Amino acid sequence: MFRPMQTPPDAALVLFAHGARDPRWALPLQRLKDELVRRCPALRVEIAFLEMQGPALPPVLEALAQAGLRTIHIAPVFWSLGGHVARDLPQMVEAFHAAHPAVVVRIGTVLADLPGMNDFLAQALLESAGATAPAGP
Repeated sequence: MFRPMQTPPDAALVLFAHGARDPRWALPLQRLKDELVRRCPALRVEIAFLEMQGPALPPVLEALAQAGLRTIHIAPVFWSLGGHVARDLPQMVEAFHAAHPAVVVRIGTVLADLPGMNDFLAQALLESAGATAPAGP
């Protein structure tokens, strides 16, 4: 059983993803948001997209700033570091920061670089392929 986590009252987490034409693509993000809120009810969690779906990141950041949030963590829900995370996201954050210098925005790491992610995926994929671990000595 988990214990709900505490968070500063002026902090938020934004799940930032690419977006797709098919709205079903965003359903796993909504499930992740719901799980984050379940684990940390005091944390404001939002979803924002780069393109093809809304809301876009700039208006989400603006709404959080207008609501008095002073620390915003952006979790790039991208598998690896590429142009969108390395170039586009920092440019959007810089533009926002120019208008809201008192708001601290932190960009997190991509999914593949999260601690334990490769081990988790390797195990899950091997299990889904029916692979078994060798017997011990």
